[in-house]
Amino acid sequence: MSETTLIENAIPRTDIVKRAARIGAEIRNIKLSSDLPDETIAAMNRLLLDHKVIFFRDQSHLGDAEQERFAARFGKLVPHPMLGVAKGTASLLELDSARGGGRADVWHADGTFADAYPKILVLRAVVIPLFGGDTVWSNTAAAYLDLPPPLQRLADELWAVHSNVFDYAGMARVREVDKKHFDEVFTRTIFETEHPVVRVHPETGERTLVLGALVQRFLGIPKYDGQKLLDIFQSHITAPENTVRWNWREGDVAIWDNRATHHYAVNDYGDQHRVVRRATIEGDVPVSIDGRCSVTRVKVTKQPPMTRSHIHGDPAVMDHAPAFAACTS
Repeated sequence: MSETTLIENAIPRTDIVKRAARIGAEIRNIKLSSDLPDETIAAMNRLLLDHKVIFFRDQSHLGDAEQERFAARFGKLVPHPMLGVAKGTASLLELDSARGGGRADVWHADGTFADAYPKILVLRAVVIPLFGGDTVWSNTAAAYLDLPPPLQRLADELWAVHSNVFDYAGMARVREVDKKHFDEVFTRTIFETEHPVVRVHPETGERTLVLGALVQRFLGIPKYDGQKLLDIFQSHITAPENTVRWNWREGDVAIWDNRATHHYAVNDYGDQHRVVRRATIEGDVPVSIDGRCSVTRVKVTKQPPMTRSHIHGDPAVMDHAPAFAACTS
């Protein structure tokens, strides 16, 4: 059965509405649930690979448990390694604008501080402000193709170090509650992982750029030069032609391929409340075009605050072996 036939047998073409030329499609007239036929899930996965992010309106029937069960149809659910799970769930991450860490207004792919970072994310809108709070996604495969051939060849050879420790000084709207969350929760365990700047997508074979806000430096490149290179590559990722912007309504669901996209949660809604919950599907270790695999080189767990019993306590853990699944390519 051809891929076109697979999709048309499960989802009518008239229900698939492109939201931009290079990325994004809205799928209409479908009620998401864990009981959908295998053929429908397979068609959704194919549409996801084609469009990078797919959107569904009017899914307010989904609660936490059913969101998890539906997301699990796409792979193994995993919790965030530092942030834990929403109350009453096995794996959901809640992003609440009223709490620290609830506003992700930087361009990034989720979890690239680790080697086997997530492959798919399923995000559900729970509380949406009256205005603002959109999310923008970019197609990093299209961005790679836009690079002039000499820059493509350079990107093919480069490796970058990603970490969950990044510079808040460059962000314009950092609140004290975010700084506290960053210091006490998000960087409780510190990761440094080497990724190829260009990975080969394991399902499509496309070359995609692995960059974003978690990049610390390029291997073998002085930081000053590296920042200029990062700016060039990121300018292609964030070019408007490679993006799609979604105006959320409560009950909406977005599913994106984290291996071929970056995204940015627009922080333009002031003190209004915004809550979304995210299910995360376990990913695989990126492979470069010459077959080498990403690796987590450093994993440091911070010591707890000093107490009498910790004055001569154990040192922080330093792990020079990969922290997650080994590359299987």
